[in-house]
Amino acid sequence: MEVINAIGRRKSAVARIYVKEGKGKIVINDRELANYFPLEQLQYIVLQPLNVAEVADKYDITVNLQGGGIKGQAEALRLAIARALVMMKPESKVVLKTNRMLTRDPREVERKKPGQPGARRRFQFSKR
Repeated sequence: MEVINAIGRRKSAVARIYVKEGKGKIVINDRELANYFPLEQLQYIVLQPLNVAEVADKYDITVNLQGGGIKGQAEALRLAIARALVMMKPESKVVLKTNRMLTRDPREVERKKPGQPGARRRFQFSKR
């Protein structure tokens, strides 16, 4: 089997992954999954598409992650893994789509406006 690559994005995080047959090893920026994402909640987010498609120990995944925070990176990686699984096993698309793992979350941070301390926050009004 050849190497499949896919991309996933969330906020400002970008995950580029390379998937090949193996024993379920996930390497992120030359570090193990448990080392890169120490929180179990983030590990669960990353492994969700593999568990839903029931292929958790069949593929080795190499990941390049850039930008964003740890939550955005985990969700970008989840999208990339789901897209790669659909390329390899088209029959898993129905299951992944019903669990909303193939939809890119379009929400981005709203920019700060001039004359305000934040995107929508205003400076405190003083009558006198």
